[in-house]
Amino acid sequence: MRPKHVLLLGLILLVPVLAFVFLYTFGTNRYALPTFLPDRVDSTLVEGKWRRDTVFHQLADFRFASQSGREITQQDVGGGVYVANFFFATCPGACPRMNSQMARVQEKFRHEPRVKLVSYTVDPAHDSVAVLERYAEQYGAIAGKWFFLTGDKTALYRLATEEFRLDAPSGAGPGIVHSQNLYLVDREHRVRGIYDGMKPKDVERLMTEINVLLYTYEHE
Repeated sequence: MRPKHVLLLGLILLVPVLAFVFLYTFGTNRYALPTFLPDRVDSTLVEGKWRRDTVFHQLADFRFASQSGREITQQDVGGGVYVANFFFATCPGACPRMNSQMARVQEKFRHEPRVKLVSYTVDPAHDSVAVLERYAEQYGAIAGKWFFLTGDKTALYRLATEEFRLDAPSGAGPGIVHSQNLYLVDREHRVRGIYDGMKPKDVERLMTEINVLLYTYEHE
């Protein structure tokens, strides 16, 4: 065999080997979720150089009554991820559409115990435990999976405006805070995604990103 033919054959055999090495080394596809609601920027000294790091908000604990009458805290929905939203039972249009999308998320993760759903009422004066029990039945809420919560008006208002940072209504005192957003909360109680609960495509993205978070927990 001529030297040129040997060189050509060697190159042909070498190409797939180099391609494999390149893909193995550089081809890992990592999809990292953003974190929302920054609190502050801290400066830390690392190897003689100052590095600025953003510290993101961690949602404070809560204690509200669920549609079953049982008190629920963040510990009851922690350990995995949960999807949160705000609604009121007499809302005629946006809330039913939004909670129908929440029902899609519940069905998608019906058999995944690490995924919970939390719906906070913003009208606790009307939305009693009995009202929420009937409301939850309309959407097929699974006991221990999807919690509809009510309680002290001031505490719910503070949760909405100070923890999830929804815009406060105009006027004095706590009012009805309305939002069509769905929030993805991780096990460190940080918001990792905000989605339009009126848009099915946004909810598809939410379900994809839930899987991303669960995958990262499995492969730490």
